[in-house]
Amino acid sequence: MKFEVYCDETLPDLFTSAHPDARFLMIGSLWLPADLRDVVKARIAGLRQQHGVHGEMKWRKVSPSKVGFYTDLIDLFMSFGLDLRFRCIAVEHEAMNLGLHNGDAELGFYKFYYQVLHHWILDQNEYTVFCDLKRNRDRTRLSTLKRVLNNANRTSIISDVQSLPSPEVVLLQLCDVLLGAASARMNDRQDLGAAKESVIAHLERRLNRTRLRPTHKSEEKFNIFRIRLEGGW
Repeated sequence: MKFEVYCDETLPDLFTSAHPDARFLMIGSLWLPADLRDVVKARIAGLRQQHGVHGEMKWRKVSPSKVGFYTDLIDLFMSFGLDLRFRCIAVEHEAMNLGLHNGDAELGFYKFYYQVLHHWILDQNEYTVFCDLKRNRDRTRLSTLKRVLNNANRTSIISDVQSLPSPEVVLLQLCDVLLGAASARMNDRQDLGAAKESVIAHLERRLNRTRLRPTHKSEEKFNIFRIRLEGGW
């Protein structure tokens, strides 16, 4: 079966910041069967038309006038059941050790990208991965990620790992919104405002959770993986 994965990140500067204003770097991924892509896009287009929302959907654009649109977007995500899944990884700034990545923050960043993807790749499937466009110092990062994923998943095929501009890709934008909600809770943001709080609370109700927090590895719909770099159980 063919799948597509749409990926985004938030707070990547935590890798190199000496005085971070947040605790967790987050990388998110939206997973769906390839033959469902056009259906999801059409449903989102209908929602945009219904609410008169134009331009890029982003977590930072959640505002009082658009709460209805973003809560309906959450409902749309939930309506597809396990055909539309979200997984993100939370990497704690204080536990990062660039010495493990030859002092290369960009290399470390893509090692965590690997962790986001590898554990949800299943046997006998084919995957195409789309990342938000990001300027890398090393232009081989995505081709290397593809090669490493294929080497680690011999019974599946990772046909491509490519970057696309998020303003042109609505499923990257949906990933951004879901990741923004997860990051806000994981980083205990207190300055969100009523609109973002309302959208997060709606997502938590739909997921039947009191608060977005790290989940068990078996969670399939909305998985938050806090990687523990310090070891332990």
